[in-house]
Amino acid sequence: MIKDVEVKKLKIIPDKRGRLMEILRSDESIFQKFGQVYMTTAYPGVVKAWHYHKKQDDYFTCISGKMRLALYDARKNSPTYKEVNDFTISMDNPMLVRIPKFVYHGFKCVGDKEAVVINTPTRPYNPNTPDEHRIDAVQNDIPYDWRNA
Repeated sequence: MIKDVEVKKLKIIPDKRGRLMEILRSDESIFQKFGQVYMTTAYPGVVKAWHYHKKQDDYFTCISGKMRLALYDARKNSPTYKEVNDFTISMDNPMLVRIPKFVYHGFKCVGDKEAVVINTPTRPYNPNTPDEHRIDAVQNDIPYDWRNA
């Protein structure tokens, strides 16, 4: 596991009315601080990659469909430098993944319906100075092939 990445298995609680799933609580050790909550989606086969943040951590989960989340540790001083982590997240395999600063990440919708992703970053998005540092999804030095994801 990449240093500082945390994974929390999520529990779905069904009853006759539907289902409930707590994603992130402020009284858990995985929680740092609240920035905002947003939803993003990807259609089947679509890749949204690669980027990292210098100021925020992300907390990703998938609440509908299925996503393949990949992480790459580009931090030269990290004991897990150049390590890749790969997670498949869906309602059948619910989890929350904390993605630390300076770790590249991206996801692909690997199901047959749109993947709905919830992210709870530790800082709000600033459109004037976005904390997003992007590289191409395919043309890069990351040892990960989205075609096989």
